Amino acid sequence: MKKISKYILLFVSAIAVTSCDDYLDIQPIGRVIPETLDQYRAVLTKGYSVYPKHKSLTAVRTDELILNEDSNELNLFKDIYFWKDVNPDSFTTSFQYQALYNVIFYTNVIINDASGKLSASTEKDQLIGEAYALRAMAYFDLINLFGKPYNAATAASDKGVPLALQVDLEQVYIPQSVEVIYNQAISDTEKAHQLINKDIQTKGINYRFSKVALYSLESRIYLYQQQWQKSLDAANKALAINSNLVDLKATPVLANKYDSKESILALEDTYETGLKGTSFASADLLAAYNKTTDLRYSLYFTGSGSRVRIQKGGNDDQRCSFRTSELYLTKAETSLKLNNISDAKTTVLSFIKNRYTAAAYTQLESDINAMNTADLTNFIYEERHREFAVEGQRWFDLRRTSQKQIVHTFNGDNFTLIQNDPRYTIIYPANARLNNPNL
Repeated sequence: MKKISKYILLFVSAIAVTSCDDYLDIQPIGRVIPETLDQYRAVLTKGYSVYPKHKSLTAVRTDELILNEDSNELNLFKDIYFWKDVNPDSFTTSFQYQALYNVIFYTNVIINDASGKLSASTEKDQLIGEAYALRAMAYFDLINLFGKPYNAATAASDKGVPLALQVDLEQVYIPQSVEVIYNQAISDTEKAHQLINKDIQTKGINYRFSKVALYSLESRIYLYQQQWQKSLDAANKALAINSNLVDLKATPVLANKYDSKESILALEDTYETGLKGTSFASADLLAAYNKTTDLRYSLYFTGSGSRVRIQKGGNDDQRCSFRTSELYLTKAETSLKLNNISDAKTTVLSFIKNRYTAAAYTQLESDINAMNTADLTNFIYEERHREFAVEGQRWFDLRRTSQKQIVHTFNGDNFTLIQNDPRYTIIYPANARLNNPNL
């Protein structure tokens, strides 16, 4: 894989934008203004390259992992595992609030400066369109970390996160509502649609947005807003470009790899090396699979007993933000919500045919065709649980659906996140609150 870091070399020669203590309280130490398309591309490459690994931290809060009590890096994650967000241990890794705004900073440089400086071209349009898409993705992640789950009845008053659309070092930033942030993300995707002209990105630079990645992002945003038809429409547009699935019966490989035919946007490291060495698969996660008929089990896991390692993540070749599997499961879920149970069943079956043994699929086909709406809904949610293990989807899925009770056991003590616990919304990190009293 042509790693993102290779392209950062371009950035070094093109621009030194800022050194940030905390974004939204930026203190610049120097600036070289970009002028050319290559220089602006280097700026956006930097924005891609600093996209944070917050999905790893959300996995610690879910029912996917147990912590290795003997790990040297335990203190980095222990209080996240306990959902101890108020006054955590000083060694605890903070959720990357600042880092996401740092990404937004780079996109704002492109959006606000490149339009007036660069000559008209398809390359210019693609660049600025990607910046809008990346900014939308960053705001979507911010609001799903630090804002309440979207609720149409309360979104206009639910506290969200600050909105920064300009490179303005003097502005005082205050949190906007959940609705405002979602509206901004949607507005950014709409502007990106007008500009992005690549259906797909070639392997190696497929960390960059394309049309199929943009539709995938849009489908996810609308899914979380429960705008079922819009989510379905976007998923169908993405599938019209790439509907490939890895058939694990024929090709037993991890489908989340950047060079997989399922890959749509290969940007995020969702189960980074430090956490991978500090955790094992939880009993809850392992119990979600049929160990003999689900072909994912032997690919995802190794070991036995309470020390089962997860084989996904931890490598650049497994960077993954969007892939086609999500589109199939979103299409199934939204079809069901729109009372089209027949289409939902057809879509589910076309997906799981690639994940189970032939004999198991025959039985599942019979079972699924007999399911009512409630049973099929639960099956789709569990397929998401199984398919996207440690890919950063579980915490967000729990927030938008059941907000189930989770119990973590550590050294014989139980720690409980009760159903609908307020801690399903993460508080702003202490350093962010210190630097911005408005939070």
